[in-house]
Amino acid sequence: MDDRALAKRIQELSKAISGQPADTVVKLLEELKDIPAPTEEQLRSTKAGVVVGRLRTNNNKDIARVAGEIVSKWRKNVDSAKDKRRKVEQAKAVTPTPKPISSPAPPSSSYNKPYEGDPEKRHYKLDKVDINRTGNKVRDGSIGVLYSALAYRATESIEEVLRLAMEVESAAYKAYPDTVEYGRKIRSLMTSLKRKDNAGLGRRVRSGDISPDKFVKMSDQELSSEEQRARDQELERENMKKAQVPMAEKSISDALKCGKCGQKKVSYSQAQTRSADEPMTTFCECTVCGNRWKFS
Repeated sequence: MDDRALAKRIQELSKAISGQPADTVVKLLEELKDIPAPTEEQLRSTKAGVVVGRLRTNNNKDIARVAGEIVSKWRKNVDSAKDKRRKVEQAKAVTPTPKPISSPAPPSSSYNKPYEGDPEKRHYKLDKVDINRTGNKVRDGSIGVLYSALAYRATESIEEVLRLAMEVESAAYKAYPDTVEYGRKIRSLMTSLKRKDNAGLGRRVRSGDISPDKFVKMSDQELSSEEQRARDQELERENMKKAQVPMAEKSISDALKCGKCGQKKVSYSQAQTRSADEPMTTFCECTVCGNRWKFS
């Protein structure tokens, strides 16, 4: 069944849940159970796994039972597909590609050896890395981006860096199923790894001190170096001082309400107290009681 047909069935099921008798919902579930199990990508794109999964706790026992059977069937299919892909990848890694006796050794023979070139210029294209690993162009592109970032200033072998890049991408794909959020996280990780003042981050990830699952969930502040965080704190202190200098004229707003006296006669000013990508801080003062506060 293609994505469109599955999405239509899930839409019909969602409508039936909110307005149709329980036997109608059970009938739709039984029909859904009889179709070929969808792939993991189809379950994600159509939200079928979420919709049916919630019905396992339905008050109606028949609905809960059939929903549980469907989820169990789908999970087994997804796990089976993962096992097959894993076996294929392992077979590729173990079984060498036959080569003519007279042909010279290809560049891939250096995959298992420590890198001997300029680590400042490492890139998946220059290292001749095959990034086509998932069958998804976006995900494969992310593997290439992560490889180049993890290999930057590293002497680990091509194979070792590639394995780590695939593990990080897989963890990011699981943690951020939304395409936009997934892409934003990949770019954030790449930028943090490529910063020249943050070399320790790449070393910690490559050494295993930071696992892929933990790495993809770290905030921008956690990804930054101690020196970078110190600079941001100093910048915040300086901007706070500048922002608190008396101003000749402030704007008056009737949309802001004083939390102390309840009046809406509030003067305010704004200043950038942190790094440029953070929101501005608004400084408020009630013209009635003199109460002061700030918010971002």
